[in-house]
Amino acid sequence: MAKVKATVHGAVSLVSAIANKKGATLGISLKVEAIVETSEGKGVTIQSENKSLSSRLINKTIEKIVSKKDLEKNKIVITLNSEIPTGYGLKSSSAISSVIALACAKIFKPKLTDRQILLAGVDASIESKVSITGAYDDACSCYYGGFNVTDNAKRNRIHFQKIPSNLTAVIFIPKNRKRGKLKNLKILSSIFNNAWELAKEKKYWEAMTINGLSTSVILDSDPKIIVSLIEKGALGASISGNGPSIAAIVKKENISNIKKIFELLEGNIIVSKINNKKAEVYEL
Repeated sequence: MAKVKATVHGAVSLVSAIANKKGATLGISLKVEAIVETSEGKGVTIQSENKSLSSRLINKTIEKIVSKKDLEKNKIVITLNSEIPTGYGLKSSSAISSVIALACAKIFKPKLTDRQILLAGVDASIESKVSITGAYDDACSCYYGGFNVTDNAKRNRIHFQKIPSNLTAVIFIPKNRKRGKLKNLKILSSIFNNAWELAKEKKYWEAMTINGLSTSVILDSDPKIIVSLIEKGALGASISGNGPSIAAIVKKENISNIKKIFELLEGNIIVSKINNKKAEVYEL
């Protein structure tokens, strides 16, 4: 029988797609690894130290790739290891659905294209109600790395570029997980659209900071934090996804300045290099 290992990375938001279904994201090096092993029998077993993973998302993703016939005659054991905190806007759901799709495709449907694998995860995210839009923007940066600017409604990647390798994401994970009403982001839809247009023109940091100020106001985070981060040398800073995490992108020499701002707040700090590496899978 078969055994494969797949690796997919996390991402942070440049422009939220909630208001207009148009988003922009960039890859970070926090990763999710999945080992998928098949043997005779039937049934799916998921092993992970992280108890907050959505088994519904994982099962839906498997169903998108593995046929009913194959599910009937294969016992599938999935071992997941994730460095990405779940539920903070760091794209753990997109990374998990992509890594499962990629590993299962290697065994059961080796001819699937990258896009087909990616969309299997996006569809599974919608059907398991983990995401409203399927988070195509998040999935692209998790799968391909780099900067990705997308039209989520059309599932179209408008622009892709590698990120300068000397940049680092400093991410704050607040102790308090409360966040405002996501649907209120639509009130500022024209501002998010302007930010998206900037990202499309490769003005990523301006886009990210406009997104950061706008999302902060609506999601009950303090916009002054974003201003302080820029003042201390962040190229761009924003709430990531639906929050509540805050990401600042910096050059190496400014990492300690940014950490000092986050240290004044209650929570944890993660320092992660950016990621330009595409998802990978190989047989064990």
